[in-house]
Amino acid sequence: MSEKLNPFKMAQAQFDEVAEELGLEQSVRDMLRWPLREFRFQLPVRMDDGSVRVFFGFRVQHNDARGPAKGGIRFAANETLDTVKALATWMTWKTAVADIPLGGGKGGVVVDPSALSTAEKQRLCREWIGAVWKNIGPRNDIPAPDVGTTPQMMGWMMDEYSKLVGQYTPGVITGKPVGGGGSLGRTEATGFGVIVTVREAMKQLGINSAGTTASIQGFGNVAQYASIHFIEMLGGKVISVSCWDRHDKVAYTFTKESGIDPRFLQKITDQYGTVDKKAAQEAGYVIEDGDAWLAKDVDVLIPAAVEGVIRGDNVAQISDQVQILAEGANGPVTPEADAVLQERGIFDIPDFLCNAGGVTCSYFEQVQNDMNYYWSKDEVLSKLDQKMTNAFQGVLATSLEHGGLYMRDAAYRVAIKRVKKAMELRGWI
Repeated sequence: MSEKLNPFKMAQAQFDEVAEELGLEQSVRDMLRWPLREFRFQLPVRMDDGSVRVFFGFRVQHNDARGPAKGGIRFAANETLDTVKALATWMTWKTAVADIPLGGGKGGVVVDPSALSTAEKQRLCREWIGAVWKNIGPRNDIPAPDVGTTPQMMGWMMDEYSKLVGQYTPGVITGKPVGGGGSLGRTEATGFGVIVTVREAMKQLGINSAGTTASIQGFGNVAQYASIHFIEMLGGKVISVSCWDRHDKVAYTFTKESGIDPRFLQKITDQYGTVDKKAAQEAGYVIEDGDAWLAKDVDVLIPAAVEGVIRGDNVAQISDQVQILAEGANGPVTPEADAVLQERGIFDIPDFLCNAGGVTCSYFEQVQNDMNYYWSKDEVLSKLDQKMTNAFQGVLATSLEHGGLYMRDAAYRVAIKRVKKAMELRGWI
């Protein structure tokens, strides 16, 4: 299981493989294997009972050659600096493959947010900004929500930054609430983008999307909207989703062979992605082991929660029926499992292409903040569809040019070349 424990080594291994194939100069490899800047800080927070609790926070800026660093802030009890470094690295490739003028960054706090009151979360958010505000900003590093954080938390962070710099600065943070500088369509953007890439993959493979089936890991924001759009955009059926139960501290899979109703499940899911088991059972859902989603006889698998869930020790559980694996999560497939997927001929849509809808819509949000003019939801999603389609087709073209190159390797080629070109144009190399 060690392969799951260090996601940064996994990110480096993926990069090293493509760097070798591209024959990158050693100086370029050295710069891109490691983040440009890493921040680690203590966050003392006054709790509701009057005590002071110290949390550890991080911010990593992997590369900003193409534009300001961009990436979410994750509040998780198992957060580590290596996880943040890996996610920041993947963000560099994600913004590059989506061809938006941003770099890669990521942040985090070691905390279980569900154990904090609303007031304690607000104080922690403001403390995080207090620790890094001199090193972030709309022209150098733009945070956003991730696992364990919400639009409201982004609103608090934006407010704290604006107070510290002395002027209203909505563009410092994206993923804010609508009405507080946020963009329409941002909530569903990542899940929507995942299904756009699935749609394009089905076109390439000659699959009629109507009647196809999917199984999804997770039921947070990404999984919820991936479920909705798989049904509404493609005419498919989702038969199972899984989620982490924050009360029982284990994962469960919720299955309905006739097809789940994601909008119903949304209503019985809390803000941390935990589904009400009793309400689900009463509605006819079968509750299974947390790993059961992986072995379903479906056409599409969508891991849409956390990294390292498809590994060398469980990849064999994937059904022979599966044709497409769409990586809604960041780094869900380890290198050992990746080799098996390639051997089996499963069409993999790599994470930094598949889930780039979120950061692309964040870019749209910042553009709207700069203009102080906001688009309709239909306009946002139309622009997002176009961007995601173009990104997919660009990676596919590279794959086909190289004799059917594995899509992850093709995506890395596209992204690394774009970042390298920007570094050359700026005189870094």
